[in-house]
Amino acid sequence: MTVTPASSSTPAAAASSTPDASKQLSSNFSTFLTLLTAQLKNQDPTSPMDSNAFTQQLVMYSQVEQQINTNTNLQTLITQSTSNAAALTTGYLGKKVSIVNGNASLTGGTAAWTYNLPNATATTQLTVTDANGKTVYTGTGETASGNHTFTWNGKDTNGNQLSDGTYKLAVAGTASGGGSVTGAVASAGVVSQIDLTGAAPQLIIGNMEVGLGDIAAVTN
Repeated sequence: MTVTPASSSTPAAAASSTPDASKQLSSNFSTFLTLLTAQLKNQDPTSPMDSNAFTQQLVMYSQVEQQINTNTNLQTLITQSTSNAAALTTGYLGKKVSIVNGNASLTGGTAAWTYNLPNATATTQLTVTDANGKTVYTGTGETASGNHTFTWNGKDTNGNQLSDGTYKLAVAGTASGGGSVTGAVASAGVVSQIDLTGAAPQLIIGNMEVGLGDIAAVTN
């Protein structure tokens, strides 16, 4: 069980660009004040320069400085949020979780789902798609209402063994009196790693990554 540390592409690393912007603003502002002082010293007393332009530029610099400070504070909040999320997700390591986005990991040629039919159906079709959304398997499912289990051997409709990875199950049925019935699909797996390299932590379960929003339950 491992935790993959965040890379330099995380929001925390992005904050490093803010001090550069602040330094550039400070340098430009110093240059502006130097030029302004020189202009005031060398202006024609009989035709003084318009002070409104200077005032407007000072206001603009102040607004930019405030925006940079706001961005700095936001980056700090994002960094803190990411750190808190990382600390939270480490508690999932080694735990069995229920996944409700329809995905399951095909590992060693086996993937398993559970699905629930809210009503009995005349026919039920099971459709498995790969990570690219391509349909790789179709078959018939149970027709009684309630919970059912589907264990897939990783072979496509033509009997070819597919490579391990993430696959998604969809369940659609036709009611006896007509109309469609959609089954709710879930899978389960043990969290072996936490991936912190992206903007949001991802749980590694078998061969797939799962976001926290797709977790319905956690058990020891």
